[in-house]
Amino acid sequence: MIEGPVGAGKSTFSAALAASSNGVHIPLDEWFAALFSPDRPSGDFVPWYVQRKDRLLGLIWNHSRRILASGRDVVLELGLIHQQQRVEFCRMIANEGFPPHVHVLDAPLEIRRARVRRRNEERGPTFSMVVPDHVYEMASRLWEPPGEIECEEFEVSFVTQEPNSLFEA
Repeated sequence: MIEGPVGAGKSTFSAALAASSNGVHIPLDEWFAALFSPDRPSGDFVPWYVQRKDRLLGLIWNHSRRILASGRDVVLELGLIHQQQRVEFCRMIANEGFPPHVHVLDAPLEIRRARVRRRNEERGPTFSMVVPDHVYEMASRLWEPPGEIECEEFEVSFVTQEPNSLFEA
C-alpha cells in the first residue's frame, strides 16, 4: 500500500514500484474517476464521495485478492488518509494471509500544493481528476500519518524523496 497526503508523490512512486517488482498498480483515484466522476454532484460532494469510495475499496480488494493468488504483487494506492481506516484495511489483508507493507510518502505543504496545481494544469500520466484548492486544503488537514499501532502491527516504511528525484510528482 502506498499512502500519504495529496500531492506527496504516491502515483509516481506506485507506478515505479509496480514496474520494478513486476506488480500491478491499482490506483483508486483512476478507478473512481472512470466510474463515478460523470455523476459527481455540485455542492457538497463529500458524503457522495465517501459512499462510493467505500464500495470501490471492496471491489479493489476483491480484484487484488485474485491478482495476489496468481503470484503477482499488488501496489495499492488507495488514499486512506485516516489511521483507523488504514489499520482496518491492513488487518483485512493480513487476515487473508497477505502481509501488508505500507509505504508512506510526504512532502512539505507548499511543494504538494504546487504539484497538485501543476498536475491539474498538465493532466499528465498521474492525472485522474482535478483537485480544486479547497479540496486539497481539506484533504491535507484530514491526513493522519501512521501512528504507533500501525507501525507496530504492520511493516511501515517512510519513503524519503530527493527534491528532483524519480519520485517528484
